[in-house]
Parts: sequence; C-alpha cells; structure tokens
Amino acid sequence: MCVSYRATDAEVLEAITGLSTAGMAPWKEQIWQDYPAPIIRAGQNGGMELVLGSYGMIPKDKVPAGFQLTTMNARAETVGEKRSYSGAWRAAQTCLVPMMGFYEPNWESGKAERWEIGMADGAPFFVAGLWRDWDDGLRTSFTQLTISADGHPLMSRFHRPTHEKRSLVIIPREQAEDWLNVGNPEIARAYLQLYRADLMLGRPATRGYGGRREGVR
Repeated sequence: MCVSYRATDAEVLEAITGLSTAGMAPWKEQIWQDYPAPIIRAGQNGGMELVLGSYGMIPKDKVPAGFQLTTMNARAETVGEKRSYSGAWRAAQTCLVPMMGFYEPNWESGKAERWEIGMADGAPFFVAGLWRDWDDGLRTSFTQLTISADGHPLMSRFHRPTHEKRSLVIIPREQAEDWLNVGNPEIARAYLQLYRADLMLGRPATRGYGGRREGVR
C-alpha cells in the first residue's frame, strides 16, 4: 500500500481550494511517515479548512515502546474495527489529502520499480482520509483509506504478483465537500470506490537520461 506521495505545493493548493496557506509551515514535496503535510477537513458551517497534519494516524512518538506500528493506510474493510482508526471513523472525521501523485512498487520486470500514479491530465487530486487530534488539539494526524484493487486495469499492476492489490480512494473534485460533511460512517462507505483507470496514469518515478517519462495507462 502507499507509504509515500508527492504533495501539492502551496500555490496550486490555494488555487484549487480557494483557501490560504498563510501561516502554515512549509512542507516537503515527497511525504513519508510522520512528515507534516496539508489536509482539508470540514470547517465551520460546513466549509473547508486547511490544516497541517502528520502522515500516519498514530505518530511515532505516540506508539508504545517496543511496538512497531505503521498507520499511513486504513483498510476500508476493517476501519471501523481497528483501534487506530475506529474512533475517527465512527465520528466521521473525514478529510481530503491533496496530492499530485502517489507511489507503488511495480514488479512486472521481476524486481521492484518505484512508480508514480496520478491523473492522466497531470492535475492535482484528492484522496480520502481520516484525521484525529492529539495533545488537546495542538496537533493533527491523518491516514489514507484503501480498498481492494482486484481487476482494476492500472492499480492491479502493483505489488508482488502474489500479494493483495490495493488502491487509495480518489474523491472527485465535485464530491469533495460532500465527503468532508458526510457525518455518517455508513454513508461514507458509498464514496469508497475505485477511480476510473482511463482518467489515471502510471509511470516510473525516476527520469531516464533523456529527462522524459512515458506514461502507461
């Protein structure tokens, strides 16, 4: 499952949301576990607000000593059962993770090759997530929701041949505010769908010597 992604920069994020990033600490282009990154959640009166959260529902400093826990992805099938996510799921603390692309391993050559998956037109997009607050609301963390990708023309190409195929949930722009204000976890499940493969693009994440990357849909 996805453990890193390419974040949307501040200028683009402001353009697609109409929200200001003024006062927010800068974030890196490549986001990994515990890195700060912007998310969008419901604000007052059902509008949208931008906050900076850490990637992974349980920050490393909140994991009990001796435990290893990665919570960047929450499986839709068990999100209401797992202790790491169930509280946020029951409270419908939905969010959107804005990005330009996310990364998965492609094993079609016989070894893992890092690929980037994004939109066919290169546009930024939103991924469905959950958020929670820590330390009396002084900081926020988030996770991404994943679903089975069996049979999907693009997303079924990633991970080892014998491993389960999963995909992040891409929320269409016109459904963004509805997702943020869904209010009911059972209604939220209706949004957890695979995105159309013909609107997506997968490509090797490293540039060739010519500086050009050819996409594969």
